[in-house]
Amino acid sequence: MKIVVDAMGGDHAPQAVVAGVVEAIKEFDVRIVLVGIQEKIEVELKKFTYPGDRIEIVHAPEVVGMDEPAIVPIRKKRDSSIAVGINLLKEADCGAFVSAGNTGAVVAASSFILGMLQGVERPAIGLVIPTLKKFSFLIDVGANPDPKPEHLCHSALMARVYTQKVLGVEDPTIGLLNIGEEATKGGGFVKDIHKLMEERVTHFIGNIEANEVFTGRADCIICDGFVGNVVIKVSEGLMESAATLLRREINKSPLAIVGAMAMKSRLNHIKKLADYAEYGGAPLLGVNGVVMISHGRSNPRAIKNAIRATIRELEHNILTAMIKEVSGNHRLH
Repeated sequence: MKIVVDAMGGDHAPQAVVAGVVEAIKEFDVRIVLVGIQEKIEVELKKFTYPGDRIEIVHAPEVVGMDEPAIVPIRKKRDSSIAVGINLLKEADCGAFVSAGNTGAVVAASSFILGMLQGVERPAIGLVIPTLKKFSFLIDVGANPDPKPEHLCHSALMARVYTQKVLGVEDPTIGLLNIGEEATKGGGFVKDIHKLMEERVTHFIGNIEANEVFTGRADCIICDGFVGNVVIKVSEGLMESAATLLRREINKSPLAIVGAMAMKSRLNHIKKLADYAEYGGAPLLGVNGVVMISHGRSNPRAIKNAIRATIRELEHNILTAMIKEVSGNHRLH
């Protein structure tokens, strides 16, 4: 199994990426192709001891900045690590691409270079999120901010396959994120989506409200990319602010400090559940290839876990399963 990794993607690249890759090859049965500026990658690799036959370098002299337009790797920087890395997926022995770089650029380049799966019109980014029960799969979190109703139906079908095959949920339930539970709530766009999902999506449980996102009521939560991205960033900001406030209040009281020390293992467990690095990345679904998008702030552990999640996708032959679900679903014809 060979996975292509964007060595230049992310706020801490290439240091964090290379370190995460070295951790991954020591823990998993995988070979890695690091794509990026060769000299910089080699400098980082010299810091580690690792099996030399498990990592190879493909030189890509250009880097897509985090603030550059999504179209850049297609029109201007065709020798960027993103463009070169995604093109490598056309080779028979390269199974997937992982990047913590510019999300829009990865989505655009993947859609253009790899094309879409049969029956899918637009890509969507899914994300595993912790809940009171275990986890849910939220989709879309940023790939398609202005979809049509049928695009969200496609997302629901792909989410169902991913949750079933990769996450091991036997019969995933599907919920539509809305401002109320009733089918009459929301604007015309959301009402149209609700109607389509009632007709076409198995185990659709109707609308769920924002305060239910982390309760585990639905195994898959469907929304457009604009709403999903806001949900995730608000949640990240809330968790970071809550942790800061908690530390601030604990430090005001010696008794609270003692109590926090006694609860240290439980507090660390909660922190681990909410840490994006534990989940590694967000799969880009709908494109004709396995693509994993990691957080721009990814540390080595996040990169390693993104590779782990990518391995699971490849082991479950997720592309074939999604093609069968989407194009073969008789209710979509």
